[in-house]
Amino acid sequence: MRQIKVENVCKSYDGDLILDKLNLEIPSGQFFALLGPSGCGKTTILRLLAGLESVDSGKIYLGTQDITNVPIYKRKINTVFQQYALFPHLSLFDNVSYGLRVKGVNAAKIKDRVYDVLKAVQLLGFENKKIRSLSGGQQQRVALARAIINEPEVLLLDEPLAALDLKLKEQMLVELIDLQDKLKTTFVYVTHDQTEALAVADKMAIMNVKGEIEQIGTPKQIYEFPSSRFVANFVGKTNIVEGVLKQQNGNLEVEVEGLGSFAVFVPQKKGWMIPEKTIFMNIRPEKIYISKKEIPNFSNHLTGKVIDIIYHGLSTQYNVELRTGRIIKVFEQNEEHFPQEDIDYNDKVNLYFQKENVVLLER
Repeated sequence: MRQIKVENVCKSYDGDLILDKLNLEIPSGQFFALLGPSGCGKTTILRLLAGLESVDSGKIYLGTQDITNVPIYKRKINTVFQQYALFPHLSLFDNVSYGLRVKGVNAAKIKDRVYDVLKAVQLLGFENKKIRSLSGGQQQRVALARAIINEPEVLLLDEPLAALDLKLKEQMLVELIDLQDKLKTTFVYVTHDQTEALAVADKMAIMNVKGEIEQIGTPKQIYEFPSSRFVANFVGKTNIVEGVLKQQNGNLEVEVEGLGSFAVFVPQKKGWMIPEKTIFMNIRPEKIYISKKEIPNFSNHLTGKVIDIIYHGLSTQYNVELRTGRIIKVFEQNEEHFPQEDIDYNDKVNLYFQKENVVLLER
């Protein structure tokens, strides 16, 4: 197992700069996700790693080996594309065994290896089926089996679940996690779907529209402690409120025009804690408690009027308009064992949140 290292890589298409001195390290043996909006360069990175494109400048390493100019067939890296690129006229067995047959592996070894990988992707018994007769989820597994049969050190997955419906996608996410855990192969998963990335990744990198990496961390670190407004907005829903950082009697507060002052916790990056500095408060909707009652012992309190109620099944989203016209999103878990207040449109409500649940972001 060897880590992937991208050093100062630049890539342009037709004069348009897609990646500008990109640096990235992908740990070996992990499920790593590249998450970002469409057109930010995620697939370009995958194609450079696979050897399907060449860099304009910079280096790509697999462990200590410089693979920048190594041809695709000599890299121990395989790819599963959004369009699975299976051979429709061949059987499942022949699709999966194709790479081994090209290498000249003997028939007995091919059969043993094919049956091993079909067991891993839960397709034993389907080996004689034609590709056309398989469902989308089964075709996805065939593409995975064909990619892993040559035992690559790295498996690249480019939006592999985009064509599947929601329920099948959720099932395949679990199967991908289980497969990576069995194989211990480095998976690099490219997606613009934050739900997918948060579900599968051991570690993830968030890319912005300029092709720059905004933040790298575990899904929990990214979601709970975003490093920028872009990350906070892109990963999950959130509320971002601008204010001025102040120090009152040794405590930090953020003064928001028209709404008052709010207690905040000491941020991780203490170096930029300068009083009178304009910053942003990031508050996740599920960290806010909504009630028509007045409740003591919360650090911060707002009032407003309910203008939207959106039922999501597991939770209900309330959009609350404050007196300044700002809209605050609140998620309330739908717990049938705990009686909930009957909150309706136009109800006046109180919003409560603790200072520990506020993440400060620089302007």
